[in-house]
Amino acid sequence: MSGRGRSYRYVGPVELKAAVRPGDGGRRIGSAADFGDWIAGRSVAELAEPFTFVVGMDGVLRLAPRRSEHVACASGAMVLSAGEIGFVSEADRWAVSEVSNQSTGYCPEVSSWSEVARALDAVGLRRLSGFTHEVVFRRCPDCQEHNIVREDDFVCVFCGSDLPAAWNVDPTA
Repeated sequence: MSGRGRSYRYVGPVELKAAVRPGDGGRRIGSAADFGDWIAGRSVAELAEPFTFVVGMDGVLRLAPRRSEHVACASGAMVLSAGEIGFVSEADRWAVSEVSNQSTGYCPEVSSWSEVARALDAVGLRRLSGFTHEVVFRRCPDCQEHNIVREDDFVCVFCGSDLPAAWNVDPTA
């Protein structure tokens, strides 16, 4: 464990975690060379969409195709952040073009950006100053459903109850 930020365990559908098999994990990107090898194998069509990412408990970025489940990308393990990320080639190097914390399986806080930034800096990728799309997750204390808060409206879309101001998605956290 890195000891840096909050860690997130998988809170999505149990059947998705149960389907994770050894070797399902995303590609570990611990260096510029790792990223170079990985990105060289991507097609033009793949590069047109963002990829699935997690930052593992070791602080290292892991990447997988967009339609991959975050829990599979993380090999079922806890993460420091998760979401979607896109890349663009700028002159002589790659840069992050978009990045979000959109992961309904882990529901990471917006504050997990610091872990993403550290992982991207370790690889030498040009990056943005924060998530380009910030997602706010909350669990309804009444019906227990996970919600995405939109436009600062902290009301459960399932039952109409008020949602808490503080992150509460994982009841064991």
